[in-house]
Amino acid sequence: MPIYMDRHDVSETVTAENVALLHQADLKIQAKYKCRGLTYWFDENRKTAFCLIEAPNKEAIKEMHDHAHGEVPHRIIEVDDRIVESFLGRIEDPVKAQKTELNIINDPAFRTIMAAGLNKIFLKESSFIKVNDSLKGFNNLCVEIIKKFNGSLVKHSSNYFLVSFVSVSKAVSCALELHSKFIKVIDKLEDFNFEFNIGISAGVPVTDKDGFFEDTIKLTEWMYDSVSGQIVISPEVKELYESENLKAFIDDELIRVLNPSEVNFLTLLMDYVEKNWNNTDLKVDDFCKKLGYSKSQLYRNMISLTSKSPNNFLKDYRLNKSLKLLYKQKENISEIAFKTGFNSPAYFTKCFKKKYGLSPSDYFRD
Repeated sequence: MPIYMDRHDVSETVTAENVALLHQADLKIQAKYKCRGLTYWFDENRKTAFCLIEAPNKEAIKEMHDHAHGEVPHRIIEVDDRIVESFLGRIEDPVKAQKTELNIINDPAFRTIMAAGLNKIFLKESSFIKVNDSLKGFNNLCVEIIKKFNGSLVKHSSNYFLVSFVSVSKAVSCALELHSKFIKVIDKLEDFNFEFNIGISAGVPVTDKDGFFEDTIKLTEWMYDSVSGQIVISPEVKELYESENLKAFIDDELIRVLNPSEVNFLTLLMDYVEKNWNNTDLKVDDFCKKLGYSKSQLYRNMISLTSKSPNNFLKDYRLNKSLKLLYKQKENISEIAFKTGFNSPAYFTKCFKKKYGLSPSDYFRD
């Protein structure tokens, strides 16, 4: 059967003991609805509870909750138990909780998410044989550092890491150490233009979106991939870090902290770009109209946030998409040019060569 996670927004008076009682009430009647309650999380500060339930469908979960205690969830999404475990660390009640009468679990589902890696590097291994050993060594070192700070590795490729942390402080400390180690590696590779970027945000697993931690992952990856700065964090991460470390402050020279208006602009921008980036007729005027900014306002915000003009940002976004398609080698260069929003293969080739130092056909043959 599929597995679901639901979200309950509870009142200020609800305690961890209340939630444990509700969980026990579910377990007593779950068989009647062909459900199996696996575990739950409760956030005392944010007053949210999340239940992980194996069930035939969403309606069965609603009916079980309604019959057991009347607390019908505000949102239910289908999840992969392996993904849940990688982000939250478990898919069943903790052993210690199982030994108590009510199984009270003091564990919020709120997590700090970090995206880190060699940004805008999609070349094949044969293209950088000289640095292969150094990159592999750094990759292995990154894994060790992430484990050192109790990070849970959700995704890992040769040049990318998506990590979940329970502690905001450990996430920021991990980012600083990763950056420090990268500086030592890059000093030995002066002839190669590598960037190691990091984005850090925080949030809960179920929002109004269909994906698990979807809002948080998107913001984290947008900061990592699009915002200028080697370590970029959300305003909430800064606030939580400084509340956990009363005498410590975020070093603005090493870490770029986005303010709420920048987060709002980034969200509007990337939501629009992701839906329209391959439209060959897309113009700057379209950005202005959809985002609600004048041309001068859009330009200032884009330069401040990404260090690129709207046109250059869109062009680089398309080129990055083209690299991934070229790597798969399932379509020819002309098809990829039009698919990624370029008006002609010739212009695509010109832009590609200027950015990456080789033509698409050379990369295609590599």
